Amino acid sequence: MPTRQRLSPAERRTQLLAVGARLFAAHPYDDVLMEDIAEQAGVSRALLYRHFPNKRELFAALYRQAADQLLEQVPLHPAGDFLEQLTAGLDVHIDYFVANRNTVLAANRALAGDLVIQSVITEELDVLRARLLDVLSLADDAGRATVSAVLRSWLVFVRVLCVDWLTTPTCTRTDLRDTCIGALVGSLRPLLATDPAPDWPR
Repeated sequence: MPTRQRLSPAERRTQLLAVGARLFAAHPYDDVLMEDIAEQAGVSRALLYRHFPNKRELFAALYRQAADQLLEQVPLHPAGDFLEQLTAGLDVHIDYFVANRNTVLAANRALAGDLVIQSVITEELDVLRARLLDVLSLADDAGRATVSAVLRSWLVFVRVLCVDWLTTPTCTRTDLRDTCIGALVGSLRPLLATDPAPDWPR
């Protein structure tokens, strides 16, 4: 067991989440035990359970943290180029999915019925949808509502496609990203007066 360090409650929570994130990324959800997390963190199980009463709550906390970090990396500025920002945002998310395959599969498969985990996913998708709407700068309320519905469906499509790809990679990572881009650009073009991505396909 690693040497135990004296940390503040906030520092200890951060440490436990970091250890949990590493173990959940490396192993399937069911194979990660709270005892393993405590041992890797160099703390007693009693201390771990004071911060997180069970494995599901610890996983939910680290998945919310990951979602917040991804949103920080995908700000999506209204003044920026739509296609460039869309590509960069997809790259950020796909890179995370690849690096944390087991974590993503746990959230979308093993814990697909967990209301807390699904609320984290829904909240992240809602923020991304709102940011994409701002980048598109739609003035017409009716048009905005229609595009908003398309974006919501597209974000779910991307999530399902990427999770399936992690399970069975039937194409390259670039093909996966470009398929997602093409699906959105193709859906938006009939709805907008100006082509959102005139350079697509490249």
